[in-house]
Amino acid sequence: MKKIVLLFTLLLAITTLNAQWTSPGDGTTYTLTDLAEIGCIHHDYANSVYSIMTDITISATDKLYINGNDEPNSLLFNENDLTLTIKGAVVVEGTEDSYYYIGMPVYAEHGRIRFEDATEPSHFSRCSFADLSGIQIIGSDVTFDDCQIIGFNTFSQTSTISFSNCSPVFTHCSFHDNEGAAISSPANGQGSPQIVNCTFSNNVTSNANQPQINLGPGSNDTIRIVGCTLEGGANNMVGGIAIADLMGTGATKILLKDNIVKNNRYGYNQQGYNLSSVVVGNQFIDNNLETNPMNGGSGISIYGVDGNNKAILRDNVITGNLWGITVINKADIDLGTEDDWGHNQIHDNGNGGVIYDLYNNSTSDIMAVGNYWGTTNEQEIEDHIFHQADNPGLGMVNYIPFITDDGTNEAKTTGFEVWPNPAQGRFTVNGQGTMTITNALGQTIITKEIDGKESIDLPRGLYVVRLGDATRKVIVE
Repeated sequence: MKKIVLLFTLLLAITTLNAQWTSPGDGTTYTLTDLAEIGCIHHDYANSVYSIMTDITISATDKLYINGNDEPNSLLFNENDLTLTIKGAVVVEGTEDSYYYIGMPVYAEHGRIRFEDATEPSHFSRCSFADLSGIQIIGSDVTFDDCQIIGFNTFSQTSTISFSNCSPVFTHCSFHDNEGAAISSPANGQGSPQIVNCTFSNNVTSNANQPQINLGPGSNDTIRIVGCTLEGGANNMVGGIAIADLMGTGATKILLKDNIVKNNRYGYNQQGYNLSSVVVGNQFIDNNLETNPMNGGSGISIYGVDGNNKAILRDNVITGNLWGITVINKADIDLGTEDDWGHNQIHDNGNGGVIYDLYNNSTSDIMAVGNYWGTTNEQEIEDHIFHQADNPGLGMVNYIPFITDDGTNEAKTTGFEVWPNPAQGRFTVNGQGTMTITNALGQTIITKEIDGKESIDLPRGLYVVRLGDATRKVIVE
C-alpha cells in the first residue's frame, strides 16, 4: 500500500512539473543546461537543440541566460500552446557566425513569449524567431538587436510583437512574412519604441486591414522610426505606418527620418489628439494598393480631431501614391515657411486620372513654401492642389514660392511678390503692371496699375491677386 501511495505521489509531482515550472525568485541566473537538469526542457543531443516541454516562468529577480557559444543553437517550443513568461530577465546572444534560433518545430504550434513587468532589462542579440504565436511585452525593458522575426501566426494576438506601457528598442532587425502587423501597441497604453535601421516586408499576410507598424499613443520619450524600409507584399490591405491617439491619452512626439515606405496600401497615417511629428528625409513611394481611393492610398495622411495634431515635413519624396498628402478635419501642418522652405518633392500622385498632390480636406490653412510639385507651371501646381480655392469651406494652401527639382527658386519667374501671407488686414504687393484682386467668389475687388510696392487693406477672407499672367492667393485674417 505504501508503494502505491509513493508511486502516485511521484506521478503527481511529474504531472505538475510538466504543466508549469516557475523559478523561485531568489536572484538565480539559469542556463538551458540548468533547466534541462530541472526537467522543464529537454536536451536533444542528436539534433543539438533544447526543447521546452512545459510552461516556464522566470520569476522577478531571476534571469535566463543563453549564450550561442556555449549552448546548442536552437530552442524549440516542443508542445502545443506553451508560454515562456519573463518576470525577471532573459538575455540571448547569438554568435558572429550564426543566429540563435527560437521557434516552433513542424509538429507543434502556438508557442509564445510574454514579458510581464520584468524587474531587469532583457536583450536579444542575433536571434532568429520563427513561427511563434507572438511576443508580448508589458511594462518591461526589452531590446532586440540584429534579430530576424519571421512567419508568426495570429493565434494569440493580432501582431507579431505587441507592447504596452513600455518602450522596446529594435535595431537592425528584419520582420517579414508574418500573419499580422510586425509591431503594435494598444490605444489605451503608452509607449515610445525606438525602431532604427530595420526592414519590414510582406507582413500582414492575413490581408487584414493593418499597417506593418501600428502604434498607439507615445510616452514621455519620442517615438523614433529612423532608417527603416517598409515594403508591402501581394496583399492589398497592408499599410505602412500608423500612429494614433484616439482617446487623448497624452502628448505623443514622433520622429520619422530617412525611411523608405513603398508599395503599401498607404504610407504614413497620423490620427487623433495631441500628436506632434517631424517627418524628414523619407520616401513615400507607390503606396497605391488600395482599390478604392475613398478608403486610403495616401503617401501621408494627417487626421486631426483638433488643431493639436501637428506635423512638420521637410526633404521628403512623395510620389506614385493615390493621394500625395491628405489633411483631414483639423490639423497644424507645416510643409515649408518663408523662413524655412520645405524642399519636399510632391508630384505624380493621383487616382481616376486626376493628380492629387496635396488635398487639404480641413479648415486649417497650410504653409507649403519652397517645394517641388513636378512642374514649374503655377497653374498646373494649383490644379494639383485641392484647398480653399476649390471649396471656400476649406483651408488655404500657400505654396508660393516653389522650386524646381534641383532646388532652384522659381519666385522670380512668377512675376511679383505678396507678403505677409497670411496677412492681418494689410498686405503688400510688389510688382509692375495691371493688378487685379478678386475674392473667393470670383468677384473683382480692385483693379489698378502698380509700379513697385503697393499696400492693400482688405477685410478678412481669401483673395486672388493677378498681375499679368501670374497669380497669388493671399489670406487676410
